[in-house]
Amino acid sequence: MANNSFRGSKRGGHAEANHSAAEFSCSLKELRSLMELRGAEGAAHIQEVYGDAGGLCTKLRTSPVHGLDGTPEDLERRRAVFGQNLIPPKQPKTFLQLVWQALQDVTLLILEVAAIISLGLSLYSPPGARGDNCGRAAAGVEDEAEAGWIEGAAILLSVVCVVLVTAFNDWSKEKQFRGLQSRIEQEQRFTVVRGGQLVQVLVAEILVGDVAQVKYGDLLPADGVLIQGNDLKVDESSLTGESDHVKKTLDRDPMLLSGTHVMEGSGKMLVVAVGVNSQTGIIFTLLGAAEPEDEEEKGRKEKKKEEKKKERKKKEKKGKSKGGVAVEMQPLNDEGGKKKPNLPKKEKSVLQGKLTKLAVQIGKAGLFMSGLTVVILISLFAVDTFWVQGLPWVADCVPVYVQFFVKFFIIGVTVLVVAVPEGLPLAVTISLAYSVKKMLQDNNLVRHLDACETMGNATAICSDKTGTLTMNRMAVVQVYLADRHHRDLPHPDQIPARVLDLLILGIGVNCAYTTKIMPPEKDGGLPRQVGNKTECALLGFALDLRRDYQTIRNQIPEEKLFKVYTFNSVRKSMSTVLKLPDGGYQMFSKGASEILLKKCCRILTASGEAKALKPREREAVIQQVVEPMASEGLRTICLAYRDFPSAEGEPDWDNETDILTALTCICLVGIEDPVRPEVPDAIRMCQRAGITVRMVTGDNINTARAIATKCGILHPGDDFLCMEGKEFNRRIRNELSEIEQERIDKIWPKLRVLARSSPTDKHTLVKGIIDSTVLEQRQVVAVTGDGTNDGPALKKADVGFAMGIAGTDVAKEASDIILTDDNFSSIVKAVMWGRNVYDSISKFLQFQLTVNVVAVIVAFTGACITQDSPLKAVQMLWVNLIMDTFASLALATEPPTEALLLRKPYGRNKPLISRTMMKNILGHGIYQLTTIFTLLFAGEKLFDIDCGRNAPLHAPPSEHYTIVFNTFVLMQLFNEINARKIHGERNVFDGMFNNPIFCSIVFSTFIIQIVIVQFGGKPFSCVSLSVEQWLWCVFLGFGSLLWGQLVSTVPTSRLKFLKTAGHGTQQEEIPEEELEEMDELEEIDHAEMELRRGQVLWCRGLNRIQTQIRVVNAFRDTMSPYEGLETPESRSSIHNFMTHPEFRIEDSEPHFPLIDDNHGEDDDAPTKRNSVALPPSLASPNQNNNNALERILPLHLGAPPPASSSGLPPCPGSPLHSLETSL
Repeated sequence: MANNSFRGSKRGGHAEANHSAAEFSCSLKELRSLMELRGAEGAAHIQEVYGDAGGLCTKLRTSPVHGLDGTPEDLERRRAVFGQNLIPPKQPKTFLQLVWQALQDVTLLILEVAAIISLGLSLYSPPGARGDNCGRAAAGVEDEAEAGWIEGAAILLSVVCVVLVTAFNDWSKEKQFRGLQSRIEQEQRFTVVRGGQLVQVLVAEILVGDVAQVKYGDLLPADGVLIQGNDLKVDESSLTGESDHVKKTLDRDPMLLSGTHVMEGSGKMLVVAVGVNSQTGIIFTLLGAAEPEDEEEKGRKEKKKEEKKKERKKKEKKGKSKGGVAVEMQPLNDEGGKKKPNLPKKEKSVLQGKLTKLAVQIGKAGLFMSGLTVVILISLFAVDTFWVQGLPWVADCVPVYVQFFVKFFIIGVTVLVVAVPEGLPLAVTISLAYSVKKMLQDNNLVRHLDACETMGNATAICSDKTGTLTMNRMAVVQVYLADRHHRDLPHPDQIPARVLDLLILGIGVNCAYTTKIMPPEKDGGLPRQVGNKTECALLGFALDLRRDYQTIRNQIPEEKLFKVYTFNSVRKSMSTVLKLPDGGYQMFSKGASEILLKKCCRILTASGEAKALKPREREAVIQQVVEPMASEGLRTICLAYRDFPSAEGEPDWDNETDILTALTCICLVGIEDPVRPEVPDAIRMCQRAGITVRMVTGDNINTARAIATKCGILHPGDDFLCMEGKEFNRRIRNELSEIEQERIDKIWPKLRVLARSSPTDKHTLVKGIIDSTVLEQRQVVAVTGDGTNDGPALKKADVGFAMGIAGTDVAKEASDIILTDDNFSSIVKAVMWGRNVYDSISKFLQFQLTVNVVAVIVAFTGACITQDSPLKAVQMLWVNLIMDTFASLALATEPPTEALLLRKPYGRNKPLISRTMMKNILGHGIYQLTTIFTLLFAGEKLFDIDCGRNAPLHAPPSEHYTIVFNTFVLMQLFNEINARKIHGERNVFDGMFNNPIFCSIVFSTFIIQIVIVQFGGKPFSCVSLSVEQWLWCVFLGFGSLLWGQLVSTVPTSRLKFLKTAGHGTQQEEIPEEELEEMDELEEIDHAEMELRRGQVLWCRGLNRIQTQIRVVNAFRDTMSPYEGLETPESRSSIHNFMTHPEFRIEDSEPHFPLIDDNHGEDDDAPTKRNSVALPPSLASPNQNNNNALERILPLHLGAPPPASSSGLPPCPGSPLHSLETSL
């Protein structure tokens, strides 16, 4: 390495510590203008001004080999002169701005206006307007005039409270989001050379003059000039809009731009512009400055972009891009520029869609009710004053009448305030923000908020194998070397010297120089693997053979490598070319064994010489070595080399097909990557939760099958499909080689393992599953990915998971959630949190709608009968605050439990308010209304107090109405505990004390209520109550807990009139008779389970006949396992892809589930989940028998598979059809 360090120092590599800023020979402006040049122009400019990249290094006082010397003074000086690698974020909204935003709420504005009018009128007293001239209701006006302003002021104060709370919530949400952003930024590190050592620094700490290592999959953090490159290709579409990958070389195009993605190869770059001076920074600065850009301008620019995109796509279709890489990457270009992490995803999230729709419906109903209340109040007042009392219209009385009208208007608006569930969006936000914070502790870094909720609906997960299902700690455990298959690693003495030398040289130079084995962090620990794990296994193998790969790397530094063909998904191999002293070349290759073996024509033998490898021998090696290794779950890699003698002249290095042939095989290694111990349990939980796990891997099919079996994705005896990418492509394409959805639909429901798959296959599979209409529920697909080319699949999926450790920047950029520990079991946690969000929202809805219904009916009825709302405006606002803000905080922060994984996914069309919830809402509504109306119309007799009804305007508060208000609030408090369960569970206290937020909110609300009642006085229209009255109020409130037990006893299936609400999309109408049948099937009673002995015998008889039929069918099926797919009869059935696993009978005994799995969801939108259409010929004259059969058949035909969720018509060839004929 001596010559290199010499070169570095000769070019002024290490600057002395006392350089002043002026001693950098390049100015900031000069570097900025340099980076504005592109391609050959840039290369020519560097040549002209600096001589070469080395000359630029000298001017920036850095060394191309040793990088910066890393002294704090030097770094600080560079920071001062050239700036930091930070783009200042947009200023967050201040608290005052958020307050102003909260004030824009229409209902609050109306209230404010009404309160100000009320305040004005109460302070204005016209001369000569005597109360008795203006009717009975106004008689008390004079005496209480001085107290009239209190109500207006109290309303204004309540509005201020509501606004402050809303603004505070928004502010904390914003703060959390910014915290999340900085967390994402801190995750991003980059490799630079400082003081001759490779170090990982935060992207923000990269400085001008740093020498950075760039490799496949990196997102470049700054602008730079290439110093050394191996086959480097960059996707610059984010800056230039050009979708073709740009090849970077020292002489043609050395300019590397920030925000672009490295798609292939590796190299070193000299950083010349950072932060706001980099190309991305300049664009961001312009965006920040030109924020209020004309809408028209934007529109025009968008159109131009679209046209350009279309043109590009046409070009690409004409000349199919090499290896399909550009086409694969196309979806990544859709959003050009550095994506802001909070860009909206493909469509509105399912939950937000349902909530918006529901909120609008409730709002309309509330508006109607409040309008009606105002109209009725004004009509009653007018009729009573001008007709019953027969008073004339007096001009002096107008202010008094207006005061009444304002009061009525305020009552109407308060009804509207209570009716409109503005807490809904707040509940969603709080729930999501809370979940995101907690998910971070479970190793899920959420980049898009709605991904968290979508995960709860996931029905399929397509997972990578390496690192996600396995530990990603690889080791060579078997090797085929010099004609021998060693099941344990061989001793170095057993290997011929020449073979060993070639092997160690090949491993040393043909693994990325960034990959290395480091000493363990703790004594007795395992050595640390840095870089690509497969390469680490090979380097570890070299160390096991007692040879040091580092000495070879020191002799042949990276700069001396003649050419490197880096690994990519098309090549599936990596090759490095060395130039020999005699002018010849030697190339070392490594790659997937079945691919590379086909390119080998010779193999090294025990003597150390190469012998010819005939096709027959090659097949023998594959069958006797590669397949046995793969079936044990080992990844097999072939190591080979090729000599290019100087006599033959220099080959054409760009013609890869000619270069990568006629190889000589050195050895085959079997690399073990053990399955993570927690994965089998996690997969079992997924399957129990109704989520199908599929493995999509680039590995050999036998390895994939072995690992899938270890993980529990496949079980012995399952008739699921494992196939290779080639076979998959062949089956899904028609004669014109176009992909057909119909063909994908025949494969995906049974596909569990896709091996040797390219990123395009992954994208096709994900798209196929999402677009499929085979099942009535649209599939919600989650995908894991780590490579650059997984970008399209991650973007297409409903939720994309990128690997935090092994993932490339491109994959992370395209994903929704980053797994910080690359572990599959973290995905299961994400599912749990997603389902929890959904349930939290449902709990909040159940609580809020009960309050809404009761408050609106009480205000409306009270107003119509007593000409005044029993709940005053300020009281209503307090109730609204409890309902909206506090309840959303309390109910949206429930921690998830394992029980969430015991049910199937809800699906996209599942209504937000199920029938059980509707039952709870109506049940509790009835109890609360009965109590309130009893107190309202008979309370004075029960408590022996003065009646509070028909009090004049501005009358002092009464004990009567205080008791009504207090009881109402306490009922809501106790009902909040009831609302914690939405599936009809009895124990509402279960897990309540694990949620400190819930307990503290309920407790503090209770304390505030005591303060309001005892000391609230006129502003809250309350008088203090005695202890006995308080106890009665608490008792009536507590009654809602007891009533809740009564409500949950009533089976939902009996309440046929209940409807669901809050559908995402309208469900198709189902005939009523079918609905009734389904309801009977869904609700299974314990009494019905105790079947009579005769019926059980019936079952056994049926079971035996069926078993025999299965045997016959099995024989028929063995003739051709997939012939059934193509039969015209079965094509009409949506289950044409199944070979009817529904009818598999595990046992000769019938299985009776003890209680319906879906007990909690017995209120689901009815689906024909457990029903099987009975063939007409099964009907028999004996009604009893038929009845028994009808009741039993669905129970023991085996639960339908998770893939299917609708009844099966008996199709020809199905066991049910055979059963029909045989009976």
